[in-house]
Amino acid sequence: MIAQGIQKGIADYKKQQGIKLREIDKQRKQKARQPQDNPAEPRAEIASNSSTNNLPWILLALSWAGFLTYFIWQ
Repeated sequence: MIAQGIQKGIADYKKQQGIKLREIDKQRKQKARQPQDNPAEPRAEIASNSSTNNLPWILLALSWAGFLTYFIWQ
């Protein structure tokens, strides 16, 4: 009985893993199809992202310029 229970547990585990693998495969295939349908969208996102990367550096430079100006005029 114990051996049968173990075998049944293993069989159930394999079934569950097979279901999970099929779902993962479906999701992977859907993701693979999406870039073919909309190839321009990620490029637009990357272009807008590069301009936002400069903002902290610009703000840092302006703040340092403000500090230097303050100390020079003191």
